[in-house]
Amino acid sequence: MKEPAIELESVSYSYDGAPALENVSLHVPQGEYLAVLGPNGGGKTTLLKLLLGLIQPQSGAVRVLGSEPSAASGRVGYMPQFTASGRAFPISVLQTVLMGRLTPRSLWPFWPKADRGKAMECLTRVGAAHLADKALGDLSGGQRQRTFIARALACDPELLLLDEPTASVDPEGRASLQELLGELAKSLTVVLVSHDVSVISRHVTSVACVNRTVHFHPRPEITPEMFGMMYQCGPHGCPVELIAHGIPHRILPRHEVKP
Repeated sequence: MKEPAIELESVSYSYDGAPALENVSLHVPQGEYLAVLGPNGGGKTTLLKLLLGLIQPQSGAVRVLGSEPSAASGRVGYMPQFTASGRAFPISVLQTVLMGRLTPRSLWPFWPKADRGKAMECLTRVGAAHLADKALGDLSGGQRQRTFIARALACDPELLLLDEPTASVDPEGRASLQELLGELAKSLTVVLVSHDVSVISRHVTSVACVNRTVHFHPRPEITPEMFGMMYQCGPHGCPVELIAHGIPHRILPRHEVKP
């Protein structure tokens, strides 16, 4: 039996006494495509940092792929949220992806043939091999995100963590990225973190809502309780529809919620 991809047991973390996550437990099986949703400041970034081993829980335990996060780091691909400050950095698409192959023994920028081959393989996988020689700063939003996904894939991960991968991408580009992530999710565990509920595409298999606590739902649906927890809508939920990929995703009334 495979170890779960992610295990959090009674995890809490605070910044200067202000709770970011409180008594969080979460179990994500391998093979899931999990959408982690929540408002800005709700603890999503803290959750990512815990999974990456960048911070340690102040109480509770975190395991990734059956190991301590630091021990599992070589099996985890991570795509951080893009910031505009990186656009002027003079680096090509291929060089960007090669950074995903960095190890303490790497002699950057002198890359072995095998590493360059792997980087091109990852670019091909995300449909961006034709961009290899282009400057990163010259890419469109969707092309840039594909490049960063390729970089996250360059270490051959079993678990892929994505922080706001569809941010600053036009609707057509978002739909294309969702199709790509759906394909990737066929061969590895994908965790997509976003504040935007429209990331729930037809490919997502489960949803976790984060706002200091975490509520996990093993289906690609948001219940009234989950939505209320995220956006403080009150005990009866919010009468809205979520449109993702041209497919309506309703917030389920209580009598329709499946266990």
